[in-house]
Amino acid sequence: ARFLPPGVRDRASVDAPLPIGHGATNSQPWTVRFMLERLRVPSGARVLDVGRGSGWTTALLAHLTGPRGSVIGVEVVPALVEFGRQNLAALALPWARIEPALPGVLGQPDAGPFDRILVSADAGSIPAELEQQLADGGRMVIPAAGLMWTVARDGAGWHREADQEHRFAFVPLV
Repeated sequence: ARFLPPGVRDRASVDAPLPIGHGATNSQPWTVRFMLERLRVPSGARVLDVGRGSGWTTALLAHLTGPRGSVIGVEVVPALVEFGRQNLAALALPWARIEPALPGVLGQPDAGPFDRILVSADAGSIPAELEQQLADGGRMVIPAAGLMWTVARDGAGWHREADQEHRFAFVPLV
């Protein structure tokens, strides 16, 4: 509930996406769980969280990495950067932060490579810019064209697998 605007906090237990303003939503809890299970975040991982909105998934990822890890949340809407920062600050997770997205830049290429990347907006297709930010042995979970994709990187390249059992609706990645 603390990651929702006051006007929708009474709906925090609803398993549905909830509006947080500026055309953004907090994703449905079932969907977030599904994505995090596919991401398989190990303790100590370096994680990029794209499309942070309220900071909720950044906080969840920080709990998964623990203090030996690091989480950078990236958000394009300035008001949501501030909202997410305030929400995250209340939890005292100094290894997690939210940064404004740089104009024309997808992710945080100068801060990578990342062991894990979570994207919470539909990219339409899997962006090569984000794949390039994965470390060897890294994983990315990303919705694209209504499917949830897992991208794994190893010495041989990138391996992409879509979940064919479910369809997903996300705001577009901008």
